[in-house]
Amino acid sequence: MCLKICLWFLTILGSLYASDGGFRFASYYGDHMVLQKAPERAVLWGYGPDDAEVTVFLSGGPVTNNAPAVSVAAGIWKVALVPMEAGGPYNLTAVLQNNHSITLTDVLFGDVWLCGGQSNMAFTTSQVFNASEELALASKFPQVRIFMAALEQSYTELTDLAGVEVPWSVPTAKLLGGGDFKHYSAVCWMFGRHLYKVLKYPIGLVTSCWGGTPVEAWSSPRALQHCDLDRINGFPMPYTPSMYLSVWTNSILWNAMIHPLLNMTIKGAIWYQGEANTDYNQKKYSCSFPSMIDDWRMAFHQSSGGQTAPDFPFGFVQVSTYRKATLSEGFPNIRWHQTADYGFAPNLRMKNTFMAVAMDLGDEMSPFGSIHPRDKQDVAYRLSLGARAVAYGEEGVSFQGPFPSRVLVNDQYINVTYDQRVSVTQSKDIFQICCSVVRAPCDSLSLWVPAPILQWGLSAVQVSTNYCSMNNVAGLRYAWRDWPCDFKACPVYSADGVLPAPPFTLNRWPDKQ
Repeated sequence: MCLKICLWFLTILGSLYASDGGFRFASYYGDHMVLQKAPERAVLWGYGPDDAEVTVFLSGGPVTNNAPAVSVAAGIWKVALVPMEAGGPYNLTAVLQNNHSITLTDVLFGDVWLCGGQSNMAFTTSQVFNASEELALASKFPQVRIFMAALEQSYTELTDLAGVEVPWSVPTAKLLGGGDFKHYSAVCWMFGRHLYKVLKYPIGLVTSCWGGTPVEAWSSPRALQHCDLDRINGFPMPYTPSMYLSVWTNSILWNAMIHPLLNMTIKGAIWYQGEANTDYNQKKYSCSFPSMIDDWRMAFHQSSGGQTAPDFPFGFVQVSTYRKATLSEGFPNIRWHQTADYGFAPNLRMKNTFMAVAMDLGDEMSPFGSIHPRDKQDVAYRLSLGARAVAYGEEGVSFQGPFPSRVLVNDQYINVTYDQRVSVTQSKDIFQICCSVVRAPCDSLSLWVPAPILQWGLSAVQVSTNYCSMNNVAGLRYAWRDWPCDFKACPVYSADGVLPAPPFTLNRWPDKQ
């Protein structure tokens, strides 16, 4: 009851904040910020007295920019600047009817990326391998700017953020290493750093994440209704401590930590989440995750007045590992569902997306728990490859690991042909075959037996069917375990050894439905 009263109070307080007549920018605009560059138009908004006129202009940089005056309605003003090329710094000034002004300084134009998810996105730069070296790099990237929303919840959609953890800032070692799971996100920071090194213009990073949270908390009621999840609002075991109860509520973080950001013009988003759904609405994830992406795209596009692309690029991390000896299929199932059951991204259901495979980055000795591997460098790098290829259309950038293009079953073996050249090491059990006398799809309850690798070529792998007669081979799967391989030692990679082949499961006799 106390929690509900507090959240109700925050909602009322936010409404008062929006209508008290004070003249100011919204919470996520400030000195040192990055606004989205051309061809999109950066959207700015704030608060003021009703019916007053507000004019916004840029000064101090290579180009001046005066936006037409807009009127304040219901306590809010909103303006879209003309498209600005990458660069700066600028001063950005909003003037209220020529008698009161507010100015933001050191404003840059570049690409703005939103970083969301749960604890592996919240995992800070001070927690990674070689943290001191990573933190020392902060001063070398002054044009990669960072912002972080505070951890807030709401039962209703908020207009503005109820709190800010890190205002727009030039990165420093102190800000990047601000305490475990506090600030700043290692994956987000390193991703932005990789992009800057390639693009050579400003990158703005906006982090909004919360550890231990399911996708349902980050999804709007619209998205949940699409997957028949709008009436499901429970808390699974063992997630019963009071600290988890509220953040597992449907849409509670969408309301407080995503909806307020919708007016912002962004280039794209990256996402690291899924662990919380390995035991919660797991079978629905192949619907709930793509639906969340669709809904975010629609909402950002509409709220920004069409400035954020309706299909903006969305990258995600396929979850890593948790328990080495477990027989639970929660993690492999979620990995599959993260791709809408295609096994790769982008795909027909998840267009303009990209995926970083992380199942080969397990860290059993992580002091933060094995579910939080410390190698975030490879995660960010693999995401950046996807962004370069999908978001920026850079030719010749390989961002996907090998995936089967053809599977042939023979008397004594199965020949798996991949869509690219491969680097292979021997394994007795990374491949498994499903043995069944019934011509029906295999599942987790079916009989799966090892299919040792026999030999391989430039783009093909041959596995044994000795444990199952040819007529009874009903399915094939790869790396279908929580912890399928040791660190960077999965059996199948791209030819250069950089990108691991993602897990897959294939049925010889798929469901006709």
